[in-house]
Amino acid sequence: MQDVSKSAVKAFLLELQDRICQALEAVDGEAKFEQDEWQREQGGGGRSRVLRHGAVIEQGGVNFSHVFGDQMPASATAHRPELAGRRFEAMGVSLVIHPNNPYVPTSHANVRFFIAEKDGEPPVWWFGGGFDLTPFYPFDDDCLHWHDTAKAICQPFGDEVYAEHKAWCDKYFFLPHRNETRGVGGLFFDDLNQWGFEKSFAYMQAVGNGYLTAYLPIVEKRHPLPFTEREREFQLYRRGRYVEFNLVYDRGTLFGLQSGGRTESILMSMPPLARWEYCYQPAEDSAEARLSQHYLKPRDW
Repeated sequence: MQDVSKSAVKAFLLELQDRICQALEAVDGEAKFEQDEWQREQGGGGRSRVLRHGAVIEQGGVNFSHVFGDQMPASATAHRPELAGRRFEAMGVSLVIHPNNPYVPTSHANVRFFIAEKDGEPPVWWFGGGFDLTPFYPFDDDCLHWHDTAKAICQPFGDEVYAEHKAWCDKYFFLPHRNETRGVGGLFFDDLNQWGFEKSFAYMQAVGNGYLTAYLPIVEKRHPLPFTEREREFQLYRRGRYVEFNLVYDRGTLFGLQSGGRTESILMSMPPLARWEYCYQPAEDSAEARLSQHYLKPRDW
């Protein structure tokens, strides 16, 4: 049995947070991340970093957390009831970037590690994570680059990995009450332990490291594009769907709230501005209509 190194996972996650923040500050060119360190009363804590009012990024958060306790939250044992009552540790980096320009997609990434322990029994651990892209005015080139990057990340770990984790992403980031995906997908995985610790950890690292490769070229290409108030209003309307998913379906949000995490850090994924419009219908054959008709459904890239 391979040794499980919690310290190695934590060291990687802290370094990943640093590197992603530095890269996003560089592409924004104006704003800087502000850091809040916090402690959780039941055990653990984290450091939350938020960038606001930037030249490129309206608001973005890159959070690291490491929490532990004597009882796993209900969201973590809903599909693993045999783990109820075990001590747990959970650590991860989670980020959401909401750009100013409607032609730059919102992006999300998360990599995490859970371990549940009980005296006299072997630990139960797993990795999870992924990244997904939520455009408002999609470009096929951007979607292809995003998914090609995901394929390249997965390939060393098995020919079937991209297809499986891409399909898992499409299924997970789906709003049943709207009958649409949150965006154009990417990768999603959870409960990963069947490869053993070293390979599973290596895959989690590859996904975390691959986020910048996938996202930064899109930001650099699209943020100079001009836009009007019409595109801005549509961006805010579509951000409302992002809020709906995160508050109703997202397991990470539920886990954070149920485990007594820092509310401000958990909800940093919310956009700074969003709007809802009763019975909105885009104009026929418009760019706004094409988003729903051609992109917000599972698709092979």
